[in-house]
Amino acid sequence: MKTFETLFFDLGGTLLYFDGDWSEVNAKANNIVVEHLKNAGLEIEFEAFMIDFLSRLTQYYNERESELIEHTTTQILRTTLADWDYPEVPQDLLDSTIKAMYAVSQTHWYPEEDAHEMLRTFQEQGYRLAIISNAADDNDLQTLVDNANIRSFFELILSSAAVGIRKPNPRIFEIALEKMGVPNSRVAMVGDTLGADILGAQNADIYSIWITRRADNPSNRADANTIEADMEIATLEELQRRLLKF
Repeated sequence: MKTFETLFFDLGGTLLYFDGDWSEVNAKANNIVVEHLKNAGLEIEFEAFMIDFLSRLTQYYNERESELIEHTTTQILRTTLADWDYPEVPQDLLDSTIKAMYAVSQTHWYPEEDAHEMLRTFQEQGYRLAIISNAADDNDLQTLVDNANIRSFFELILSSAAVGIRKPNPRIFEIALEKMGVPNSRVAMVGDTLGADILGAQNADIYSIWITRRADNPSNRADANTIEADMEIATLEELQRRLLKF
């Protein structure tokens, strides 16, 4: 078994889990967007605007999976408003609207029950820890980290929104390696998504660990025959046992 000095973690589905209904959460979040724009005095037909905005988001979500380029939700909102004759919307309005939108889903994310103990143990054993997460909004990611009370465990928290590159592009892993000053041979990546976390780690020549308790989804099932992790675990507690030999 290889030994490591640094562990990279995905966030959602790995350290945190979601307990809500996405269709209900998204509907509520969409209403929040409309409310903020109305309160700011924008005079547009909001139902048609939201159809347009959501269509652009859907198109973007599809494109980013193949291009591996991360634009942000704020950029999509800015572009949509510009095409609706509001090209000079203040940045603080864009920021507050997106912040309120993500606040809806943030209430449904919780740390896994074994996350704090596992992170604390690895930190006490001298491991250097980092998060590398695909996210369309960096502030949302940072808020989730703070809400889960796990920031103190990590030396680096890197989102695709912050660097403009998504997993499995190896460049986002290379940026993390450069920032932490560690060689890829001394790092393992832990994540729940085969096509992003595991393939991305392998693209960067990093040891890959697939955590499976939240991994039963169409994307992973489609990749199961073509992407194989170096290690497979069911829980974070198992990661602790296997790497630290407890």
